Amino acid sequence: MDQCCPNAGDRHRRAAQAIRQLWDTGGAVISIQVLQEFYVNVTRKIAAPLPLTEARRLIEAYRAWQVECPDTEAILRASEIQERNRLSFWGAMIVATALQGGATILLSEDLNHSQVIESIRVENPFLH
Repeated sequence: MDQCCPNAGDRHRRAAQAIRQLWDTGGAVISIQVLQEFYVNVTRKIAAPLPLTEARRLIEAYRAWQVECPDTEAILRASEIQERNRLSFWGAMIVATALQGGATILLSEDLNHSQVIESIRVENPFLH
């Protein structure tokens, strides 16, 4: 277990469980922004970065999900969501893209658990 992050093992298990459940049930929506952040994190920001070919293979797998690419309307909507809900622009962009994709639940550790933002309920998969 990583000394700087004593809960990393538990967090990894919970994240893997949430992802598995989304694969099993289908209907998952993922944004280009989230895929980009995932790619950068797994290839550069973790202790043992993945080889680029492996990271590309993982991104390729997520093409099976509904992948949402925000347009200018989503950017404008995100700005309004940011203002109304006092979110960071990037957090609001994820919400706007989830709305664009018809999502009703947003898995996030960065937003407040059980908060409803613009009709989307936030769930933190890392809480007990």
